[in-house]
Amino acid sequence: MARNYVQPGETLTFTAPYAVAAGGGFLVGVQFAVALTDAANGASVEGRVKDVWDLTKATGEAWTAFAKVYWDNTNKRLTTTSAGNTYVGVSVQAAASADTVGRVKLNGTPA
Repeated sequence: MARNYVQPGETLTFTAPYAVAAGGGFLVGVQFAVALTDAANGASVEGRVKDVWDLTKATGEAWTAFAKVYWDNTNKRLTTTSAGNTYVGVSVQAAASADTVGRVKLNGTPA
């Protein structure tokens, strides 16, 4: 192994931009992650930047499978609206407009 290798990169250490609960999404700069533990605003938190997660979605919008999804940092939820939001991955199954949770595969890399 090369001596300059650090870690795989699917889980990174962040400074929480606000109080975040385990399993909640958050955005630091352009990188989206899911918190693996609860963290207070400004505390260190391990965040997973890949894999498939059930996360809070905007109600009032139906999702189709494999549609692009974006993080709405103002409302702290996922949406299919790109304007003003950060691309984070794709839905992996359809979701009804009344659903408050959507299943998403995170892309792991900021767009």
